[in-house]
Amino acid sequence: MTQYKMSFFLVCAAMMTPVHAQEVKQEKESEAATLGVNHVGFAVKDLDATAAFFVETLGWSPAGGRPDYPAKFVTNGNIFVTLWRVNDPENAVAFDRKNNVGLHHMAITVRDLDALNALHEKFKAHDGVIVEFAPEFLGNGPTTHMIIREPSGLRLEFIVPANRIK
Repeated sequence: MTQYKMSFFLVCAAMMTPVHAQEVKQEKESEAATLGVNHVGFAVKDLDATAAFFVETLGWSPAGGRPDYPAKFVTNGNIFVTLWRVNDPENAVAFDRKNNVGLHHMAITVRDLDALNALHEKFKAHDGVIVEFAPEFLGNGPTTHMIIREPSGLRLEFIVPANRIK
């Protein structure tokens, strides 16, 4: 630790009176112990097609994997997704959002309406993607969203929150 950092640390520690320390402790205790989603893991039928969808269609980056599992990891810099291939893809049971317990869908924030509409066009042109519904208002709007199923059948929602719509 540099002399400057040590001095700064000592000044901050000296300023932390017992009253301040108690306030910080109370704030931490009232805060939830969990901080956010670390990553989302999906079991998929077609590992390569699903990874390619995230990388080539959505513009995410590969972030490693485990060939022996087999698994591939992808990220957009904010969200980290792990993709695990099921043992027997030919006999895997597709998820049914109305009858199976499990992840209903994952919602991904989109930059703006132009980007949402551009994604919609990409999805329509992608052979392995099923568009459940095109961009539309969520409720009365202006938040706008759409839902698709990517090549392995995962339901993904793409959403532009009201505060991103001009």
